Amino acid sequence: MADSRVESLAKVLVNYSLHVTEGDWVRIEGSAVGQELIRAAYIEVLKAGGNPMTRVGMPRIAHDFYAHASQDQLKFIAPTSLLETDQLDASLSVWAGWNSKELSGIDPKKMAVSQAARKDLFDRYLKRIASGSLKWCGTMFPNDSSAQDAEMSLSEYEDFVYRAGNLHKKDPVAEWQKVSRAQAKLVEFLNTVRTIRIVGPDTDLAFNVAGRKWINCDGHENFPDGEVFTGPVENSAEGRIRYSFPALYGGREVENVRLAFKAGKVVEARADKGEEFLNAMLDTDPGSRFVGELAFGTNYSIQRFTKNTLFDEKIGGTMHIAVGASLPESGGKNKSGLHWDMVCDTRKGFTVYGDGKPIMKDGKHSRFQIAD
Repeated sequence: MADSRVESLAKVLVNYSLHVTEGDWVRIEGSAVGQELIRAAYIEVLKAGGNPMTRVGMPRIAHDFYAHASQDQLKFIAPTSLLETDQLDASLSVWAGWNSKELSGIDPKKMAVSQAARKDLFDRYLKRIASGSLKWCGTMFPNDSSAQDAEMSLSEYEDFVYRAGNLHKKDPVAEWQKVSRAQAKLVEFLNTVRTIRIVGPDTDLAFNVAGRKWINCDGHENFPDGEVFTGPVENSAEGRIRYSFPALYGGREVENVRLAFKAGKVVEARADKGEEFLNAMLDTDPGSRFVGELAFGTNYSIQRFTKNTLFDEKIGGTMHIAVGASLPESGGKNKSGLHWDMVCDTRKGFTVYGDGKPIMKDGKHSRFQIAD
């Protein structure tokens, strides 16, 4: 029996998140696990007058690539990738897979080579998104692999995913418009702040955010959404942080990450599990040890860690810090082939200061509270 929430999600993605208009060239990409949503979105793009194309992946292909590719093949950029990056009007990424741990046995140095080769392409992609000439959104299709990571049954995970996106509400778009208005107030306040300092267990980390812009993430580039972010001044990060949540990247888990920063750069990176992988990724290129993003999670409908960054970085009352590429719309200038969001659970024992004054304590904002 078809789940009506899939069709509802497709409508929101195409008409609200991407706002597809007549004549738009729209790429829909993802694995065959997400084919139900890919097909529903394809139909909605056609209804909106757009021109959809699909790129649907097969099982084990990513593993086969890294296992067998030569150095030249790792660095190869297809001409079609350049064409799409420069000319697509909209792109929808549907995340779903057969095995989230597929790349666990891959040499992290091979992954770093591939990431570094795509640095310029990634930079062009981000610039087009920031300018508004490319509309992009990434979303999750509930699947067994992700449900297993979250330690839920598939039906429980489906409910979790769709509730996080307000798809259980009568008018999901109206709900996201409410979120947008509420977060706009937080953004307005944060844009007056010059420094951010995060203090908690094994953590005392400060940033300069003067002159940078906080961005209201309200369901247009991620779905579900619920965060506000900026790109801190590149050489400003000073101090240390410990992440109680595992840091997840490319199907790999790095546990109990501790980072030390000096003049903006990670000068020490330790972990109880995955330390070699952590440092290999941080050595991707010259920009990968600098901070590209500083953000507050504001989706209070998400309260549990599920080992999926799309949701975990949105957990209401948390913060996340991405090493690597800045998102240009924030005014951030760091460039890298890496963008790795690491989530810090600031809901207990943490105080966040803005210009030396408490602005969030134990996950609660002092100026106002984002509504559930």
